[in-house]
Amino acid sequence: MANGILGRKVGMTQIYDDSGSVIPVTVVQAGPCHVLQIRTLDRDGYQAVQLGYLDKKRPRGKRSRSSQASRAERGHVANISSKRSKRRAAVPAGEKGAGEGEQTPSQASQLSPKADCEPKRFIRELRGSTEGYEIGQAVTVDALAEVTAVDVTGISKGRGFAGVMKRHGFSGQRASHGVKKVHRHAGGTGLSATPGRLFKGRRMAGQYGNVKTTVRNVKVVKVDAENHLLLVRGAIPGPNGGYLVIRETNKVG
Repeated sequence: MANGILGRKVGMTQIYDDSGSVIPVTVVQAGPCHVLQIRTLDRDGYQAVQLGYLDKKRPRGKRSRSSQASRAERGHVANISSKRSKRRAAVPAGEKGAGEGEQTPSQASQLSPKADCEPKRFIRELRGSTEGYEIGQAVTVDALAEVTAVDVTGISKGRGFAGVMKRHGFSGQRASHGVKKVHRHAGGTGLSATPGRLFKGRRMAGQYGNVKTTVRNVKVVKVDAENHLLLVRGAIPGPNGGYLVIRETNKVG
């Protein structure tokens, strides 16, 4: 079963166990999520559950902003009636547009039901067995009640353009005579005439952070089903408010 959930990072704090020891934890608002689609081997070539988290606002007027759900996003989770959809649904099987052995749009829509919920801001797929899931089902943090460790995936904090000392932990140049205004520089990076180029993977200054990061085998400390909160031990990637994918870990040991 693709055991997992979507959520947002709330922040870090600390709690005490029964022996009085301090445990550093990260608080995650996990769910509730809705099952938007179910991928199958026959139709898609793989098995996965598509989850959606946090409702997205609908546009009030004719114009919509990027933060508001588009018509395509609304049609992904619910059936939107239009003149074109009604006209195509009215075409019976065997007539033009629906040859022998083909399915009409109305028949195809019956095979692909919609979740019938609000459009979602954060949508991700969890690969694995889809047994026990139904389209439109609400997934809460109770799904992780019996889980002891999880893998948490998020976007790390973006730190902009950074030098080699901050990005890679270089020690820098010497602070002695003969070294002038290059104390934080990387130093020589190239080779001689042979091969006369840089090898791939050379550590240099550049974009630091803002990448997809996964922390594996994070211990689950507490599950608060009433408030949809999940407490995990230690730090996890991303800023406060960042979106997260929490899966049951497959790491052994």
